[in-house]
Amino acid sequence: MPEQRETAELRAALLRLRRGSGLPVVFGGLLQDGRAMRIGETCGAVTPALHGLTISTGSGLGGKCLALSRPCAVTDYPSARHITHEYDGPVAAEGLRSVIAVPVVVRRRVRGVLYGALRDALPIGERVFDAAVAAARDVEQALAVRDEVGRLDTPPATAPSWEEVRQAYGELRELAPMVPELRERLLAVCGRLETASGAPRDLPGVALTPRETDVLAAVASGATNATAAARLGLRPETVKGYLRSAMRKLGAHTRLEAVVAARRAGALP
Repeated sequence: MPEQRETAELRAALLRLRRGSGLPVVFGGLLQDGRAMRIGETCGAVTPALHGLTISTGSGLGGKCLALSRPCAVTDYPSARHITHEYDGPVAAEGLRSVIAVPVVVRRRVRGVLYGALRDALPIGERVFDAAVAAARDVEQALAVRDEVGRLDTPPATAPSWEEVRQAYGELRELAPMVPELRERLLAVCGRLETASGAPRDLPGVALTPRETDVLAAVASGATNATAAARLGLRPETVKGYLRSAMRKLGAHTRLEAVVAARRAGALP
């Protein structure tokens, strides 16, 4: 399940990159074993040449990006002199020329790479670069929140899986507005889950609105603002507003702090 959620976040980030940059082809992947990366998502490709390609650290543009942990770009991939050319075949099959690669870095460790490409040998502009970096940051944020929440909430081997309970809670809150005749019953079940963990309430008196709670439940599952907006039927800007409001009430400065504080206040299971 965690791998499926990571793949969904990667796919959503690539779609945003394509829309925000105008690049015809975007693709990317996450590291599988700490060394090699498999390209698992493509958008705009006209051949299967890139999908499933394994990228080794130091090899090609993506491998250089992995090794240096910073964005790398070439204006004409086939003739680029500062990268190795193990992947010229798949790149040529897709007809790519100008390519940018941006790392996904979580706590100083590269977890994956997002690519964007043109089929013409043209310089990568600042707008495209900014869009690629922003898309990578979205994936980083989702992975960081998921990692930290998982670390803090890892249950004993004999205890029930609270991660599964919390995921079910988030899904119930997403479903409630879609089923008006069952809304009150679904929210009542959510209320029972909120108090089921038995955790001490360190922040009494915090009153979150239903939508603030919905957004925090989505964030707790590792969703980015865009993903949360899609799940809840809201605009990303609206999700940001609810998140800012919840953070202010909880005295939190980051998304992770908000999730932890909400759980301490008994607003999330």
